[in-house]
Parts: sequence; structure tokens; C-alpha cells
Amino acid sequence: MDISLYKPKRRIKQKHLLHLKDYSATDIYEILYLTQKLKNAFRHGKKHRLLKNNTLAMIFSTPSTRTRLAFETGIQQLGGRSIFLSDEDMQCSRGESMHDTALVLSRYGIDGAVIRTHAQSDVEELAKYGNFPVINGLTDSFDPCQALSDIFTIWETFGHLEGKKLAYFGDGNNTANSLMLAGAKTGMKVCVCSPKEYAPAEDIVTLARNFGDVTITNDTEEAAADADVIYTDVFFSMGQKRTAEKEAALAPYQVNSKILHAAQKDAVFMHCLPARRGEEVTESVIDSTHSIIFEQAENKLHAQKAVMTLLMNKK
Repeated sequence: MDISLYKPKRRIKQKHLLHLKDYSATDIYEILYLTQKLKNAFRHGKKHRLLKNNTLAMIFSTPSTRTRLAFETGIQQLGGRSIFLSDEDMQCSRGESMHDTALVLSRYGIDGAVIRTHAQSDVEELAKYGNFPVINGLTDSFDPCQALSDIFTIWETFGHLEGKKLAYFGDGNNTANSLMLAGAKTGMKVCVCSPKEYAPAEDIVTLARNFGDVTITNDTEEAAADADVIYTDVFFSMGQKRTAEKEAALAPYQVNSKILHAAQKDAVFMHCLPARRGEEVTESVIDSTHSIIFEQAENKLHAQKAVMTLLMNKK
């Protein structure tokens, strides 16, 4: 679908963004449509204070550049304010439960929370016991905000999503999980290319296949053939121990000029960043004219603003 032809409802049925399992294609297009509107307003210097006086709690247990900037800057541009809470700032690091944390935050009248942590269960517990919308800013299992901004970037590049092939190379991690769900639900063809021992979780693959065209392979030529988007992520996610075994297994899945040349002539390269240049991607690809990584990074700001607006502004 062309997002410019989508007729917005200006709301979604969801209370939280914990993953994309329960988001319909309509929910996703609603986010993408608002992302486009907010980006246009931003580029033209127009104020869009849709969350005036709203307070966003930002609970970050892992380091962040783009996610933190997107939410912290985004809530300010929407007219709200943020409270940043790292592990060092919270008693969770000393054993306080997410249950108790959620109940305390509820009493303090916050309007929403974004949480970036390792355990998906922490995100879901915060949503279960809090009385505010919860946004998953990244866990070891899912990265839904990244996938939404990526899908928007692909639409912005090609004008539509239906039938476009996204080939992901490397570790079948949280990024791959969310891209499979987002891509399948919006009519894309998603191919994840990984060694068998580092392929995405079977339950997520099965679920994504219920919504659309998802392929898992360890054949790099098969994955790259006719691809419109070549995508990769770091081989070792935050908190993962670097091992020679995994490094050797993933090395053949590096995105290089051979992979890029096997794709469509107008194919683009994407990476959620940060990148380890020379490991999962070569300098010649990441700095090529095919690379749209910085447009992709900017779009996190606008997509995150859209998510916050649709979840937190219930007027």
C-alpha cells in the first residue's frame, strides 16, 4: 500500500507496544502515516505539540544513542517532558521488582514509559501492573520501534511496501524477529539469511509466516537475489559474550560488494547501527551510494514520535 493513499483513523487499538505480534497491518500503517506527517512538519519547522505537558519515563538498562535521542528529543518536540532513569538511578538494580516499580510510577502520574532492557518479561510486567502505555525500546527478543522506523524508511525510498524483498544477513536476533513481523504484515517478502545455529527462533518464524512471505535460509546467493533491501546488524548484541565460534560461523554472512551486486540494481543498504565496520559489513557497502543508514537513523525520531502520540494521546 502507498501510505499517502491510506485513510487514517488517528488512533490504534493497542494500549502498549511490547512487540508487533498483536499489531495489525492497519495499526502499522496508522503509525507509518503519522510518521510521514510528523517528519514533514519537522522538516518545515512546524510545531506539533500533540503531547503537551505529558511526561514520559525513560527506563534504560542498556546503553543507547539513537533510541534515547529519538525519545528524549521526540517527547520535547511533541510538547512533553522526559524523566531518564538508568540502572544507576533505580532500585531495580538492587532487586526491586518491576511489579513494585510499575505501581510506584502509576502513583506519580506519568503518561507513558519507554523501557530498554534485556528481558522481555520486564517490559511485559511493567505493562501488566502500570496504568500507563509502555513502549518496548529494545529487549533481547524484540526491537519493534526499530522495525517500524525501518519499514517507514523502505516505504519512503520506494513508494510502497507490497512485494518488496528485504534480505537480512547475520544473527537471527531481536532486529530480525521484529523485521519478520513488520515486513510480513505489510506485504513485504522477508528473507533471513543466517547459519542454522544462529537462525531466528522457530516460534517467531512460524508466527510471522502466518501473516506473510517469510523465508529462512543459509544460502547468501538465494537471499540476495532480487532483493530490494539488504540489511544487517552487529554479530554480537549488547550483553553477548564474543566467541571465536560465533564469529567464524557468521563471517560468511558479511554484507559486502558481492552480496550487494547480487541484489536489484537500485537496492538499498540498511543497518540499525551502531555498526562494526569490517565485520558484519564492509566499508565499501556502508559508505556507498546504496547506503541509507543515516536517513534510517533520522526516521527513528519521527516513528517514535508517532508511536508516543498514538499510545499516549487518548483525547
